[in-house]
Amino acid sequence: MEFIDLLLARRSVRQYTGEKIPAEKLEKILQAGLLSPSSRNRRPWEFVVVQEKETLQKLSHCRVGSAKMLEHAGCAILVFADPRKTDVWEEDCSIAMSNMHLMADSLGLGSCWIQGRLREAENGKTTEEFCREVLSVPDFYVLEAILSVGVPQEPSTPHRLDEIDRDRIHHETYFL
Repeated sequence: MEFIDLLLARRSVRQYTGEKIPAEKLEKILQAGLLSPSSRNRRPWEFVVVQEKETLQKLSHCRVGSAKMLEHAGCAILVFADPRKTDVWEEDCSIAMSNMHLMADSLGLGSCWIQGRLREAENGKTTEEFCREVLSVPDFYVLEAILSVGVPQEPSTPHRLDEIDRDRIHHETYFL
């Protein structure tokens, strides 16, 4: 499969069967995150992998209206960062999230990016505070996002190249 085909096929998946993620597939997803490029190779990320159903149920309340899919996910991968390592931790962690998102799709799994930074939990705390408490993460780590991963309930419809908005491309200068 060409990379463009993977990009066309990838969709955010929010409905999962609840099946466990095979260990070898989970390992490949984590490897994709760990192999991600980062500024000055600082790799500020820390991944917290959650597979226990009880913890996934708790985490499904970490975002107002946006994390319910965690109840039936096979796992969640929370991407925290140590902001003392680099001032571009948000970008570095976003690249790792994106690579894991794409790897999950390439393995036939569904995934969805759940934004954590600057978001609120159902209990009024920040999503970051909520997740830190549930997972016993030290206070100096900051949360970028959560990747829900699971076996999709149904197949997704791929994107098509004729859907892309080529008017967003500007050569040499920006003009309308």
